[in-house]
Amino acid sequence: MVRQQIQITLAVRFFRTASGSEPVREWLNALGQVERRTIGEQIKTVQLGWPLGMPLVRKMSKDLWEIRVTLPTRNARVLFTVVGNTMVLLHAFFKQSPATPSDALDVSVARLKTLARAI
Repeated sequence: MVRQQIQITLAVRFFRTASGSEPVREWLNALGQVERRTIGEQIKTVQLGWPLGMPLVRKMSKDLWEIRVTLPTRNARVLFTVVGNTMVLLHAFFKQSPATPSDALDVSVARLKTLARAI
């Protein structure tokens, strides 16, 4: 039996605040196992198959994308950017309305700017 090597397109990192917290990791850890696993599988799909488009990944603005995850009772979104060969998870939330909440976009853009200054 020959094992096929899986080629990883992107490394995955969590955005870290100045205080050292990782908001997306904390959000994921607060979820139940089934939701956490489902969201993790979708992040891994992007990691292995980048670049991807709809219905899994949608471009939100310059250098900002969202992973769209449909769970049994709600919809999750994970906003990320790509720096070189690394996907940086910036923000995550549960979608409550058809439009992405402006505060979620504002948080993601602020973290993206912080990340850009650090590079």
